[in-house]
Amino acid sequence: MILNNTGPCTRLSPGGGPIDNPQPECKRLHKNDDSQRELPTDHRAARTGNGTSPHTRAMVTIKDVAREANVSVATVSRVFNGGGPVREETSRRVRDIAARLRYVPHSGARSLITSKTSTIGVLLPDLYGEFFSEVIRGIDLAARRSGYHLIISNSHQDKSEIESAMRAMRGRVDGVIIMSPDIDAEALMANLPDSHPVVLLNCALKRGAFDSVNIDNTRGTRAIVQHLIKHGHRHIAIITGSSRNFDGHERLLSYRATLRAASIERNPRYEAQGSFTEDSGFEAARYLLGLRPRPTAIFAANDSMAIGALSALREAGVRVPEEIAVVGFDDISIARYLNPPLTSVHVPIAELGERAMAKLLSAIRDKDKHVRRQDILGTTVVIRSSCGQQGHS
Repeated sequence: MILNNTGPCTRLSPGGGPIDNPQPECKRLHKNDDSQRELPTDHRAARTGNGTSPHTRAMVTIKDVAREANVSVATVSRVFNGGGPVREETSRRVRDIAARLRYVPHSGARSLITSKTSTIGVLLPDLYGEFFSEVIRGIDLAARRSGYHLIISNSHQDKSEIESAMRAMRGRVDGVIIMSPDIDAEALMANLPDSHPVVLLNCALKRGAFDSVNIDNTRGTRAIVQHLIKHGHRHIAIITGSSRNFDGHERLLSYRATLRAASIERNPRYEAQGSFTEDSGFEAARYLLGLRPRPTAIFAANDSMAIGALSALREAGVRVPEEIAVVGFDDISIARYLNPPLTSVHVPIAELGERAMAKLLSAIRDKDKHVRRQDILGTTVVIRSSCGQQGHS
């Protein structure tokens, strides 16, 4: 039932009650006439007549554009949906008229015709901190170059939340980029169609199952711990990442392996639990300061925890690097501006996002011909003052 056919209206359910999610406008009552029916591409925009209030103005339809351009509705549809050949002169005239009338094709209706949403889903464990913002920036740069937009979902603490987010994105996106320590192949296959393009970032899955881009955590950690050993450190502590995190786990294993290769006995007390936040780095450094013998160097498994550790050492009056050296991982942009500037394992974070997006676009474009690959993103050690060896490798 339409309560008012001259403006915004309330739609009623068959039982007589209002529908919870009313539409912003509804069609007027018409006789049963095929000429009044509109195609799925009949997207609407504001038609601003002289003296018309913004709240009551009519809506421009695809038919209005076709009539003004003296072409068929199908031609206008092809211009905006890329569904067939249209002369350049005609296409330009249609677009000019559409712009003058303020007609904008509706992406939802367009996707019904093209089966393409021009949207990418991104699932991340968090959005806090410079690392995630850089990953998103890289994904977005690559997406916009190809005419895509992003839907971003974050703060998934367990497998059920991730699965729920994936189900919510079905039919709304052309592909998904996922970074999550809790994801597994079974969950992916159960909640996404087999043909749905997926790229994983820093996830622990069997080789070949999905496209993926991972950081070379093993070599990066080995290089920075070897640097500390080379310059005389034997009591090297680590502030680890979250226990379930793939990157954190790989960095911890590489730390242990590097000590073992240098014939340095592992001290479990030197492995302080962190969670990739400044607060956890601060608390972990306070714990390490209470140990005897006290470590002479701290490797934080990311820069955020290194920043927290530096703050704790400064508060305790411990000089860095004279008494304790501090190094991190990721080389976020603020690392060089700290006091002292932070030695860190450099990760091209934005490139991580860009490469994942390029891989996903390839899968979308090539469909069944796409070959899944697993890429490893290399790292380098950037030496600054916090380790006491600036300018030395």
